[in-house]
Amino acid sequence: MAPKTKEKPKPSPSPSPAIPIEDLFANLNRHIQRSEYEEATKVADQVLAVAPGDEDALRCKIVALIKADDIDRALSAIQAAEKRPFDFSFFKAYCLYRQNKLDEALKLLNSQEKTSSALQLEAQILYRLGRMDACMNVYEKLQISKIESLEINVAASLISSGRASEVQKMLDLLKIKATSSFELAYNVAYSLIEEKRYNDAEQLLLSARRIGQETLMEDNWADDEIEIELAPIAVQLAYVQQLLGQSLEAMDAYKDIIKKNLADDSSLAVAINNLISLRGPKDVSDSLRKLDGLIEKDNGAKNFQLARGLDLKLSSKQKEAIYSNQVLLLLFANKIAQARELVAVLPGMFPGCVMPVLLESAVLVKENKAGKAEEILLQFANRFPEASKVVFLARAQVAAAAGHLQVAADSLARVPDIQHMPATVATLVSLKERAGDIDGAATVLNDAIKWWSNSMTENNSLSLIMQEAASFMLRHGREEAAANLYENLVKSHGSAEALAGLVSTAAHVNIDKAETYEKNLKPLSGLKGVDIDSLEKTSGVHVESGGNLQNIRTYVEGKGKTKSKKKRKRKPKYPKGFDPANPGPPPDPERWLPKRERSSYRPKRKDKRAAQVRGSQGAIGRERHENNGASSATTSKLQQASASAKAEQPSKASTSKPSKKKSRK
Repeated sequence: MAPKTKEKPKPSPSPSPAIPIEDLFANLNRHIQRSEYEEATKVADQVLAVAPGDEDALRCKIVALIKADDIDRALSAIQAAEKRPFDFSFFKAYCLYRQNKLDEALKLLNSQEKTSSALQLEAQILYRLGRMDACMNVYEKLQISKIESLEINVAASLISSGRASEVQKMLDLLKIKATSSFELAYNVAYSLIEEKRYNDAEQLLLSARRIGQETLMEDNWADDEIEIELAPIAVQLAYVQQLLGQSLEAMDAYKDIIKKNLADDSSLAVAINNLISLRGPKDVSDSLRKLDGLIEKDNGAKNFQLARGLDLKLSSKQKEAIYSNQVLLLLFANKIAQARELVAVLPGMFPGCVMPVLLESAVLVKENKAGKAEEILLQFANRFPEASKVVFLARAQVAAAAGHLQVAADSLARVPDIQHMPATVATLVSLKERAGDIDGAATVLNDAIKWWSNSMTENNSLSLIMQEAASFMLRHGREEAAANLYENLVKSHGSAEALAGLVSTAAHVNIDKAETYEKNLKPLSGLKGVDIDSLEKTSGVHVESGGNLQNIRTYVEGKGKTKSKKKRKRKPKYPKGFDPANPGPPPDPERWLPKRERSSYRPKRKDKRAAQVRGSQGAIGRERHENNGASSATTSKLQQASASAKAEQPSKASTSKPSKKKSRK
């Protein structure tokens, strides 16, 4: 047997020549310039494979991952490089900021050098945390650095910190026009909305949209990309139309934005929320379906969060509005259990805010637990006095609707800013009056009169409140107090109505005073020389007409109406033989009803004895057989006659009646 020949070993493939590191960096730079961040990350890994400790390659990789929105991988790369002597703390703080770990990011930044980039990131974190005063302090430091487009963020911070009126002053100080960029024009228009200058805001938003279209078209953006970029301006324009009362136009604009779906997630969420607020309780099912797409529920932890990362993109006020509308829609749809579940987590999501406690009280009222609603509102008002005004007003409304009049009055009395307002005074007096607290109602009126007496405002309501106070005193038998109020009114305002009230009221308590002021009453024209005795005998009040006194009733009948003709009375006609003096018994009221429907009707009973047949058993069987044969023959004849009669009748489908005969089962 011949020995097997040995196979020659295959030559190993020659290793590919290594790419020089200079070429790798050139490729890396080219990908970054083209915004090809995924490819840039791969090239950076190739560089690190050749030179694991290269700081520039690692820095480029981290920046490329951040630019590609791959924050988790960027943070992992930073943590893997912590063993090396590289300082990537700024990038780590930015990644934590992007993950909404704001406190950790701020703590990390505080240990860093205060460069312009670090200050900008710190300002963004403070803005997201809602610490607007601290945010503005950082931006004031940055203004020295003269950073490009910094005024856009400064305007946004001023608006969020409640200083919208300072936006224009800031622009004047920096000598910048509001229309220098579409982003700045958008923010300045927002400040005009906060100042309730809606028409000016609308015009500036239209300019912002035009500037944005021109700018982005010059940069060769696609049409869809331009529409997505300018979507916030379109939503804001619709919102301004809504504020201007142009509800139909605003609704059409919101629907168009939602239908096209060419907007960023935050703008789309705001458009959906605003459309739902415009609809109100109409089309609740569709509104709930739209909001369900924005809110996600974690069944395990029983927590709620906004979908598509909206928690990081929307402000706290916007998120609160979305959740609040969801609760209200659930209440409109009578889904009380779901509303209660959502309301339970809102205080933790928005601590110290008024809306969650108001929604919780609304759910309790829906469950007929007004007392519990009043209790939680009072607890919140005591815990947060700065927000107690709205809470006490809500508690007063809940208590008044539930019939707890004294609780409603006490809640309203704890809002000091509005105690002197005529509407508040009238409400308090009505509540206390209905609760039987007449002295308390009088005290409210007296306090209001004292406040307006010392007030120096232009729209002084003293005379109005004094007039109503006098009427209140008269209703409750306090004529002397009413007379004093009328007298003060006459002395201070010289009101003829008050003078008449004073005379009529003082006549009950002080005749001399009544007679004294009665002389100041102006005489009525046409009443000179009228005979009082003859006046009292007339049926109506006399007035002067053309120099002659006429009776009002006669005047109205004579000149305002046509005299009606008198109808001649005719004798009634009676039936023949009827004596009206001796009519006899009254007729039966059921005489026109069928006999079966009369109350006196009794159906006839069948005689059971007729069915009893006497005789032998065979005779009975024979009779039955004969009877059955006769009946069957009769039945067949009836059927034939019926059929022949039907055959002779013309067919009319539209007028034929259904048969009343029912088949037996």
